[in-house]
Amino acid sequence: MIKPVFYLGVLFTLFSSYAWADFDYPGEGKVSYPTGVEKPFKFGFGWQKNNEQFTIGTKSYNMQLPESYSIAITLSKDEQQIWVQEFNNGFIEGFNWKIGEHTLALEKRQFKDPVKGNYVISLDNKNYFFARNNISIMIKFSEEGIETIAIDGVTKDMGTKQ
Repeated sequence: MIKPVFYLGVLFTLFSSYAWADFDYPGEGKVSYPTGVEKPFKFGFGWQKNNEQFTIGTKSYNMQLPESYSIAITLSKDEQQIWVQEFNNGFIEGFNWKIGEHTLALEKRQFKDPVKGNYVISLDNKNYFFARNNISIMIKFSEEGIETIAIDGVTKDMGTKQ
């Protein structure tokens, strides 16, 4: 005879593996405007394996888990403002965003040597500069959640421009 404890162990194993297949990252942040005004925003990702439903921001899609998602950041021609469609409907001066265990921030600073737009973007406290006017945040997923985040189109701050 199989003991009830065995059944509980099997049920626990089934439900715990199901829980590992889902994730939810609300993505809390703030955008800042040249006027100094700050506005909160939410932009995150979620995955429900059982329903094959992926959430991007406030919208959910019936689909398989995508390998990655890219957020484009565009520096205006006069290099004074940026555009991030996912965070705001117009140009902004900067942002702070927490997604899962990761933090990203973009802000203007004054540097001894000029940098594109006087912008510095940081990912988990590592600073980068724009190498071109269009950069992107690449978020790679696995069934457990966010696997990696990287920024494309930037150069690493080596501490020489401070």
